[in-house]
Formats: sequence, C-alpha cells, structure tokens
Amino acid sequence: MKYSIKLALSMVVLSLIFACSKSDDTDYFALDENLEVSIPANFPEMHYDISKNPPTKNGFELGKKLFYDGKLSSNGFISCGFCHEQRFAFTHHGHQFSHGIDDLEGTRNAPAVQNMAFQSQFSWDGGTSHLDLFPIIPITNEVEMGETISNVLTKLQADSEYQRLFASAFEDGSVNNENFFKALSQFMVMMISSNSKYDKYVRNETGGEFSELEKEGLGVFETKCASCHKTDLFTDSAFRNNGLPPYPGINDLGRAAVSGSTADHYKFKVPSLRNVAVTAPYMHDGRFGSLASVLNFYNSGVQDSETLDPILKQNGRLGIALSATEQEALIAFLNTLTDSEYLNDKRFAEY
Repeated sequence: MKYSIKLALSMVVLSLIFACSKSDDTDYFALDENLEVSIPANFPEMHYDISKNPPTKNGFELGKKLFYDGKLSSNGFISCGFCHEQRFAFTHHGHQFSHGIDDLEGTRNAPAVQNMAFQSQFSWDGGTSHLDLFPIIPITNEVEMGETISNVLTKLQADSEYQRLFASAFEDGSVNNENFFKALSQFMVMMISSNSKYDKYVRNETGGEFSELEKEGLGVFETKCASCHKTDLFTDSAFRNNGLPPYPGINDLGRAAVSGSTADHYKFKVPSLRNVAVTAPYMHDGRFGSLASVLNFYNSGVQDSETLDPILKQNGRLGIALSATEQEALIAFLNTLTDSEYLNDKRFAEY
C-alpha cells in the first residue's frame, strides 16, 4: 500500500515536471524576439540587407553556437572561433598564418571579424560579396576546416539540440543550407565595434578626450592614410597592391585568383584599422609583427611593380614619407581605435 502511494506520488511529480518542461519548450519555440541593430552615428549605411534576415534572439544564439562549434570542420575540433579570438578582435593573434585541421597551415593571416554587415567584399581576395556565403570559404578550405557543407548539415541534422535550436530560430524549422548561413550571419551582423576612444572623440562623448599626441596622429592619418582607410570603418573595401614583395615560397596573386585578371596581381582588400593595435601580425601574410614595422615599410620598403597602387607612387617617390615624429604620433592615434567594450562583450563570448 505504502509502495503504491509512493509510486502514485512519483508519477504525479514526473507528470508535473514533464508538463512544465513541455510548456517551457513551447514558450522557447514561440517567443522569439527581434534584436535591435543600431547603426552608430558616425558609421556609413549598412550594406547587409537585414530586412531579408532580421536578427532574432534565437537566431543569434544559434549562430553563436555554430561559430564556436568544431562540428563545422572535418576533424570536429576546428571552429570559426579557433582562428578568430574575441580578445584580439576575432583574429588569430600571434599566428602569421591560419592553422587548421591536422595542424595544417594556410598562406594568409586570419582577418578580424567586426562590422561585417557594413562590408561589401569578404576575404583578402574578395572571394565572395555576400556575408551569408562568406563561411563557405573557411569551411571548405582544405587546410582550414576541410569540410563540405553537406557533411556539416548531416552532422547538425543528427543532433537533437540543433534540431531544437533551428526550430526555435526559423519559421520552417529546417536544418538546411539557407538557415545555417542565415544564423551565422545574424551572429556576425550584431558584431559591431563602435565604442573606441576615437568613436567617443568624434561623437563628443565622455571618455573621448584626445591627448595632443593623439590629435597630432589623427592629423597625420587624415593627410597620409585616409585615402585608403576611409570613413569610420577605416577601409574603402577596395583591392590594392601596397608594394609588398611576394612572400618567399608563396606566390599569392591576391584578387587576381578570383578575377582572373593580371591587372589584379598582388592586390588585396584594404583591411579596417579598427582594433588594429591588438590584431598583430599584420598584412595578408602576417609578415609584420608590430605597427612600427608596418609604418617603416610604408616609409621605406614599398616596392614598385606594374600593379602598384598609384597612391603609393607619387612625386617620384615610392611609399609614404613618415618622419619618426609622425610615426610616433600615428601609432598613438591608432591605439585610440581599440574598442575594449567589443573585445570584452559577453554577447559574443564562447559559452
């Protein structure tokens, strides 16, 4: 009798727990909410059309989980976050080249992941012009993640947790190509870096007071650097040959590998300078370990070639004339582009 009573009570408790769990799941599936995407006052218009993929709470969380999941690679270990570490503006700090599956090494430095929704070209050579398609490049690269999209989806479709997450994030609930890429884009769309000391300076906000050296550096930048590093994104998104000699043993043709045009030989996308102080090493091949080395190169190391950008070949001189004083001031200014809020924003951190 006592046993029957205990069993009956246990069944009631289990029924209540199941009912609550079912209710919680129903709420989770139904009560998704749109996230606010605010364009900073000093930024240009966003290039990504968020009306076609508006970020939601569940879509963002799904994209974040995918970003940090090794399932996207063939060995189950290399995730997007492996080469894109938040504290270094989502670059692979200290690594000249990207390291991928089986400890294989690529031929290019991992670029920062920030303000992606404002960009119109992705990868050093502009391998794609749409953010939704950008993840295909590292996932299918044989020395990075070395996987196929179909294999990735097969793994996700077999995972009950992902089945639940996709159902919570998209109306059709399907674990398919479109929703996979949209979820990753929703995560990246929200990754906006816009609260550096510089941003506060131009917006007249508290914490944006510049020193005299920083003001001097801003003046040098506007005179000698802003032709390529335009707007407050600090890039014009163009492809340019900046006079780097080909890296020994790696004849990386840059944009020409995509366009097929010899006129694009050794041209690479102009990178944003946001958070540049924490994203060493520099250049598409990570050959320079410090900002001082970069400035020394532009002052005296630029090499002429048929496709050298005309901006770096003026008045009978190669490169950009920068005195020691100007270089010191310029580095002081570049340090004001560090956005500590972005580097420590828990929304983007790995679980």
